[in-house]
Amino acid sequence: MKSAIVYYTFGGSTKKEAERLSEELGAPVFRVMERHKRGLLGAFIPGCILAMRRRSVPIQPLEADLNEYDRIIIGCPVWAGYPAPAFNAVAELLPPEKQVEIFLCSGSGNSSKSEQGTRELIERKGCVLSSYRDVITAASAGKMKGGS
Repeated sequence: MKSAIVYYTFGGSTKKEAERLSEELGAPVFRVMERHKRGLLGAFIPGCILAMRRRSVPIQPLEADLNEYDRIIIGCPVWAGYPAPAFNAVAELLPPEKQVEIFLCSGSGNSSKSEQGTRELIERKGCVLSSYRDVITAASAGKMKGGS
């Protein structure tokens, strides 16, 4: 099964987990970049509101053609209990009939209030969600730099 890891990171923790998975699985890693770089305030004020409303943000074109992969592993940070807005932008790009795995990174390791809606978002794209997991990271909001 041909796999790809697609991730968005803000403070760097999601990047570390994506690289760890890449090494473990031998899968290529593709970073998602928002078109407009946001600072810490931009993440935690408008970014959290967008996340809670399941809105996406404009992202730069992916370096990968997702049609070429059977399994797509998506990672991103959790903002206010929801996947960051860039996650929603990636979900919009998913081709149907793909196996999707999700890993969400946060200091609390808890995205339970958004899990059902996140699962439904992937299923509405005609994909099969085979794994959903929270990853507890050591990063706290005060240590984040933005754009790492």
